[in-house]
Amino acid sequence: MELIKVGDKTYYLKNNTNIGIYKIDEENVYIIDSGNDKDAGKKIIKIIENEGWHIKGIINTHSNADHIGGNKVIEERTNCSIYASDIEMSFIKNPILEPTMLYGGYPFKDLKNKFLYAKPSNVLNIKDNLPEGLEYFPLKGHFLDMIGLKTSDEIYFLGDALFSEETINKYHLFFIYDVKEYLNTLDYLSNLNGKLYIASHCEATSDISNLIKINKDKILEISNKIYNLCNDKTFEEILKEIFAEYQLEMNLNQYVLVGSTIKSYLAYLCDENKISYKFEDNKMIWIKI
Repeated sequence: MELIKVGDKTYYLKNNTNIGIYKIDEENVYIIDSGNDKDAGKKIIKIIENEGWHIKGIINTHSNADHIGGNKVIEERTNCSIYASDIEMSFIKNPILEPTMLYGGYPFKDLKNKFLYAKPSNVLNIKDNLPEGLEYFPLKGHFLDMIGLKTSDEIYFLGDALFSEETINKYHLFFIYDVKEYLNTLDYLSNLNGKLYIASHCEATSDISNLIKINKDKILEISNKIYNLCNDKTFEEILKEIFAEYQLEMNLNQYVLVGSTIKSYLAYLCDENKISYKFEDNKMIWIKI
């Protein structure tokens, strides 16, 4: 992890999942997300303490395991408070909900891995609990109730509202819970006016316009591909063809993450009255309208 100063009070730790830091005074900081596991949490504590700071609080943009994995160890070692939005609080308190939701049933033990299943931690509602100098705003779509943070230095932390061009070119599909809300969030981001934007899995940038376009174009591309595949096919058949189209390799985590995302695209297309479904031989079949 590399500590980078980007404002008078704003820093971030450059990492696989970027970690925001906001100084509320000379001794105390709030961090934004906590990494993917206890080792990430320990590294965050060490870097913060080496600067002579104390972690006063953690603000989770959302409850995915790679954003809350360090919560528990940081909470235990610093006695900090943790804050999140309404629905995300439930997942942070009860992280079994993430693999349960993704799988659509009781998650067997192989699904209880650190990428999908974090340790539980105590959490408070972020509403009316932010320190002076921080603002939060909704960034729905990627997960149920994700938020972003703006600091007094005009720095925006965007959680997983945007993915890098490299990630998109490599994997093509990134997890989306609600496609329509995700597209709305991209439109919202295009109207922000800040000095620097830091998404969790992207390089920090002063201009996100091209990144917004890349993300939006890929969503529309995948939406169109799935639409064209809805010619009397089951979900599993559509999933298989999408993996083949993008030369992706199936594994358990990919199955539940990409599978859940494909279902979200199907729900979006269905609600937009572009596709429908029927039941045939006790199978659910997707069809174009």
